[in-house]
Amino acid sequence: MDSHLSPIVCVDHFLKEQAKLDTLHFITCGSVDDGKSTLIGRLLFEANALFEDQVATLRKDSIKNGTQGKQIDFALLVDGLSAEREQGITIDVAYRYFSTERRKFIVADTPGHEQYTRNMVTGASNANVALVLVDARKGILIQTRRHSIICATLGIKNILLAVNKMDLVDYSKETFDQIIADYRSFANQLGFTSIHPVPISALKGDNITHRSQHTDWFQGLTIMRYLDTVDVGVDEVFKPLRMPVQWVNRPNPDFRGLSGTVEAGTLAIGQAVRILPSGECANIKDILLFKDRLSCASSGQAITITLDCDIDVSRGDVIVAAADEPTEMSDQFEADLVWLDHQPGYAGRSYLLKVGTITIGTQITAIKSKLNINTFEKLSANNLELNDFNVVTLKLDRDIPFEKYSDCHKLGGFILIDRFNNQTVAAGMIKFALRRANNLHLHKMDIDKSARQFLNGHESKVIWFTGISGSGKSTIANALEKELHKKGIRTYVLDGDNIRHGLNKDLGFSEADRVENIRRVGEVAKLMVDAGIVVLTAFISPFEAERGM
Repeated sequence: MDSHLSPIVCVDHFLKEQAKLDTLHFITCGSVDDGKSTLIGRLLFEANALFEDQVATLRKDSIKNGTQGKQIDFALLVDGLSAEREQGITIDVAYRYFSTERRKFIVADTPGHEQYTRNMVTGASNANVALVLVDARKGILIQTRRHSIICATLGIKNILLAVNKMDLVDYSKETFDQIIADYRSFANQLGFTSIHPVPISALKGDNITHRSQHTDWFQGLTIMRYLDTVDVGVDEVFKPLRMPVQWVNRPNPDFRGLSGTVEAGTLAIGQAVRILPSGECANIKDILLFKDRLSCASSGQAITITLDCDIDVSRGDVIVAAADEPTEMSDQFEADLVWLDHQPGYAGRSYLLKVGTITIGTQITAIKSKLNINTFEKLSANNLELNDFNVVTLKLDRDIPFEKYSDCHKLGGFILIDRFNNQTVAAGMIKFALRRANNLHLHKMDIDKSARQFLNGHESKVIWFTGISGSGKSTIANALEKELHKKGIRTYVLDGDNIRHGLNKDLGFSEADRVENIRRVGEVAKLMVDAGIVVLTAFISPFEAERGM
């Protein structure tokens, strides 16, 4: 660059050059005390991504809160919470940004403790590469396995395996080779595209940005060289157009825009698009980015578009190219699920499912299997425990447009939310639809139900009595049935006597069995409502979630 250029011109030139670089998202993961935060701090330091005042503050903090005596404790750069510094652990996800001449980087430093696995899932959801750390003294641990499985489940294909603290094992090639062999033996079932091992010392700086003289037996790429050059796969730009509508923008009566982020593909002015789930088509009239009018937009851009005709569009709808094959619509899925809540989950319970910009009611209809992270054996399970990896089936309140997670993360990844406390209880990935929705069939069911109600001469309903044992549920239900019979209303009473001794004979009184008991009663009641009958149920519903359902 010309040394005579003004500072403003230099900054403008730098910003333009930075804008041309692609961005790599990567995550650090592994077990407790493997050195993740120290490695990221060292990377930032050696990539010259710190200002002088930051380095000065880091030196002071290292003396006060660090673990390295008078030396710099690089972990303090990313462990920003006071609780993290006091305990010497990482609790929350810390995002840091830096760049080289080749790339820009966003790194998520995630906690290693099992209780913070949900934070690790958050950090991994947008990553292209996983930097898995292993303590050279300890080898592959359970949390190393768990984090690697999460990475594979979330679609991360490239693993940078950093065997840290090599200085504490005298830079032993035999130790390094054994750890790599153990990891490859475990990970060959996870479908990673590449695994690149590196022997490092994050504290000493070995093989971080420069090749270490202590490991002259290692001929691979350093950490920074690998991050600079790794190929992260197909660009989302080349995939079919997918733009979930986040907001219908109406600042005044003369403007109606559809705002959202282009998750995949491209769009342009004049292009024909289809709105899902309605299926209506229109042409793009304008593409707006704040005050700018664009001729086209591509994946990753948050924009507002206007259409050449006024059609019904709302939050949660998905805009696709009219020329493309329509994306699938369904209300039932098989999905991979990571359970993140301390309270167990059960088949039959209802939650809110958030995928893309849609929030919709859903029910876990079955728990098909749980993964043993040590043997990869699929085990049977009747509940969902904290940090479990499960395969489940889901039933949504209505059909939604979706993509398999492997095809589009944003339209295939979801979270489950507790209806009562709004806490996120699980993260999941759609594998495939269990069946395609058949609107004509559903419409026929509605007609049949109306016809049955017409023949019966009254509407069908469910009246649900609940309370503690001995409170009189069945007594009141039976009394009400007699009064309804006098009026010529067709009824049926469902209670423990006629359900527990037949349909639910196989169920005990554990929490999982109680949930399944109520679910089956609900399904039977629903069928009776379709038959045009007034159903009276009398059951103990001990759990708030089931009473709400």
